[in-house]
Amino acid sequence: QVHLVESGGGLVQAGGSLRLSCAASGRTSFSSYAMGWFRQAPGKEREFVAAISWKGGSTPYADSVKGRFTISRDNAKNTVYLQMNSLKPEDTAVYRCAAGPRTSREDYTYWGQGTQVTVSS
Repeated sequence: QVHLVESGGGLVQAGGSLRLSCAASGRTSFSSYAMGWFRQAPGKEREFVAAISWKGGSTPYADSVKGRFTISRDNAKNTVYLQMNSLKPEDTAVYRCAAGPRTSREDYTYWGQGTQVTVSS
């Protein structure tokens, strides 16, 4: 079992930056999981944002965030991060982290509650 808690969301102007964190706890080793970030805007389906393998060697991104967002992890701190730069109003959403057995765009077992990101124009 893995418990995930996101933080770092907030209100930012277009062009600004935010860094999201996702802290993991539980009996299973954090470093054995691939981690992902997803987002869901009001009235829209959940969207894959980025993922990172357990060692950090594989980091796929959604085309909409490639070059602006960076995912990273610190296994010693049981934490995964999402650095978001050059934010746009269309990035506004609830962002959730997830843990799963492999780096993928949909195969995740554990989910956090989410943190709100609002980008004003």
